[in-house]
Amino acid sequence: MQEDKDRPYDDANSDEFYDQYDIHVDAKQSPVRIDKFLMDRIEKATRNRIQNAIKSGSILVDNKEVKPNFKVKPGQTISVVIPRPPGEGAGVVPQRIPLDIRYEDDDLMVIHKPAGMVVHPGVGHYRGTLVNALAYYFGTRDMPVMEGNYQDRLGLVHRIDKNTSGLLVIAKSDYAMSHLARQFFNHTIERTYYALVWGEPAEDAGTIRGNVGRHPRFRHLFTVFPEGEGGKWAVTHYKVLERMYYVSLVQCNLETGRTHQIRVHMQHIGHPLFNDERYGGDRIVKGTIFSKYKLFVENMFTIMPRHALHARSLGFVHPTTGKEMYFEADLPQDFHNALTEWRQYIEGRKAALDKNVKEWQQTNQ
Repeated sequence: MQEDKDRPYDDANSDEFYDQYDIHVDAKQSPVRIDKFLMDRIEKATRNRIQNAIKSGSILVDNKEVKPNFKVKPGQTISVVIPRPPGEGAGVVPQRIPLDIRYEDDDLMVIHKPAGMVVHPGVGHYRGTLVNALAYYFGTRDMPVMEGNYQDRLGLVHRIDKNTSGLLVIAKSDYAMSHLARQFFNHTIERTYYALVWGEPAEDAGTIRGNVGRHPRFRHLFTVFPEGEGGKWAVTHYKVLERMYYVSLVQCNLETGRTHQIRVHMQHIGHPLFNDERYGGDRIVKGTIFSKYKLFVENMFTIMPRHALHARSLGFVHPTTGKEMYFEADLPQDFHNALTEWRQYIEGRKAALDKNVKEWQQTNQ
């Protein structure tokens, strides 16, 4: 798995930060320690990164875990899941930006990211990002920083879009990152999102399967390749939590973590996220032509001035203790306010309809 060099980093719910390799040992290979063998074959792979990946179960030989002193033999197949090496750059500027830390220990931290904050520095967003805040926090607290990671992403194992709110897990050691990266690769990380989408899905629950990749013409967008001729395999499970005729509150669980996956998948089935400017949700998709309704929706776009997506919960196995960890984050105020307004609007419409029906019945008695 290679990093997409032209991917914009200012607004990306990207694939997780790991690379995966399947390496077949040549028939003429002499026995050699696995860490040395892999250092010669994986770019920027240090002995420390490889050994931590082995200890965390992220490197398998013929589908079995091995020890760091294992010697590879001819004909074996080595499967590797390893955190990506840092990119080139002048480093991250530490900035004193408040962090909403929901949990922290020596191995990791769980952070609630507000909507509007970019996770990863990139073109147009070199300051004010979550990584800038982490650089300051780790520096002033003398927190451990993963080898080579300060320059690029400072403990990130995954990320969420700039205008998505919710939970992120941050690794504070190379071992923790390797362990968490393996969980993301194996799809054992539990991730639940709440999304407000246009319209009402036909089914109460379902699964969206379709490769997600960069749009062939509009490079700032991603799209679904239903026949699998492009993109990467992506699976989103959804469940309708509340139907409000014009919009619906939907729970989405990610099986994979592709760029813009939920936004693209929901658009693909005809239910783009409310106020998602990239994927058609920033216009009236479902509703009437009456001016009062149009004014109401325009006001809703002001109340919810971003796409309606929130990373609600996060579950994983702790790298050191082996304990099941689970965290939840309530809906932020803008999302909560949007739901309240939609509910009141729908109740008002129902009341008006009931009144009209009653008047018609009285007139025709």
